[in-house]
Amino acid sequence: RFICIYPAYLNNKKTIAEGRRIPIDKAVENPTSTEIQDVCAAIGFNVLLEKNKMYPREWNRDVQYRGRVRIQLKQDDGNPCLPQFPTRKSVMLYAAETIPKLKTRTQKMGGSDQSLQQGEGGKKGKGKKKK
Repeated sequence: RFICIYPAYLNNKKTIAEGRRIPIDKAVENPTSTEIQDVCAAIGFNVLLEKNKMYPREWNRDVQYRGRVRIQLKQDDGNPCLPQFPTRKSVMLYAAETIPKLKTRTQKMGGSDQSLQQGEGGKKGKGKKKK
């Protein structure tokens, strides 16, 4: 019993109509299929990454938005593989909660904070000149 999780399900940039399946305050900014795979494999799920699959509602064909993660949620007899994750929603919420804590995310955030601050400073200066 495998379930599919597309990155769009966890993306806070998407609306519910565009495919988000969890509350926006718990969603992650632009998750990738490999990040979802890493998080789920780390807790002991049987995980399969399909790189070339795409979410049908996804209009953007970039490599960043590609991929689907298949997770074995239940065993053949119907019992959950991991008792703390009985439903697909519980798996999605866990993944969205854990992805921002990944090393790749924390390193990227450290570098982008500085560039954001520089960008904001430039914008403020432009606004003052116009007035």
